[in-house]
Amino acid sequence: MIRNRKVKDPIVAITKGMSEGRSLEKALDLLPMDKIIKKGDKVIITPNWVKDKAPKDGVVVGPKTLKKLIQYIKTKEPSKIVIATGSGGAKTPDVMKSVGYDKIIEEENLEFVDMNYGPFIDLELNHEIIKSTPINEVIKDADVIISFTQLKYHEEATVTAAIKNIAMGYPPASIHGYPKKQTGIHEDLHGFIRCFAKKVPIDLSIISLDKAMIGTGPSDGMAVDTPGLVIASTDPVAADSIGARLLGFLPQAVCYLYGLYKDGLGEARPENMTILGLDLIEAEKIFSKCAYGKKDARLDKDKLKDIHGN
Repeated sequence: MIRNRKVKDPIVAITKGMSEGRSLEKALDLLPMDKIIKKGDKVIITPNWVKDKAPKDGVVVGPKTLKKLIQYIKTKEPSKIVIATGSGGAKTPDVMKSVGYDKIIEEENLEFVDMNYGPFIDLELNHEIIKSTPINEVIKDADVIISFTQLKYHEEATVTAAIKNIAMGYPPASIHGYPKKQTGIHEDLHGFIRCFAKKVPIDLSIISLDKAMIGTGPSDGMAVDTPGLVIASTDPVAADSIGARLLGFLPQAVCYLYGLYKDGLGEARPENMTILGLDLIEAEKIFSKCAYGKKDARLDKDKLKDIHGN
């Protein structure tokens, strides 16, 4: 790994506010943010900009909430904030302009790095097909990496959340193609995500369910309107495991997620996490009602299932 993540403890905040932005602030206030971001740190925020579709479709993050996140991070007095990501479904600048992210970046006076292009360093991976990949050198000096995405079903990865957002947002499309399928990543997608996550730390994982996606994700499914429901965590495996449970999956149903848990990269068992804010079962009820029309269409009924189900 490039370095260890800032906070090893698996602390998860689940919040629901009047708006996505307010809920995000509540979630971050529950986490040890002063340990995650220190004065003078160089911070990378990686939002999910996979395709040039509107946030209402559940495909990309909302510009207003991205702005809230930026403004919150600024209160921690970092020396620099960089927005860095590389779209796989369209040219990144096209996504920026189509959705309005370019205006947010300009208003907040931030640097933007398109991860689809160099200058590159080489990132070695313990993967059978992709032995290494170029990656923009901006990550060399990053003290903090933040993944900001929404929760979605994925037709190959099962679930896409904080970990996949980084693992597929950083490999350059100028090398791997649009979408990033030309060099073999998708021949073993779960293995690639697992190998990549073991190299690049995620210090803060933020997953919005304000507009989640069920059905055929990551871009052609049905958007679920769950106003203000947000997951934030110091541990990307914990964050994604909680998100997966809301979609109805135990960790082993998401191959890369279970593999990372077995690798010791993070925690997949809710009983071993510190969960703050909303109770997990209550969050499942809220999402189930919004997604399926009834509260009991959820993984955990009267009690939490263990890692392999009860």
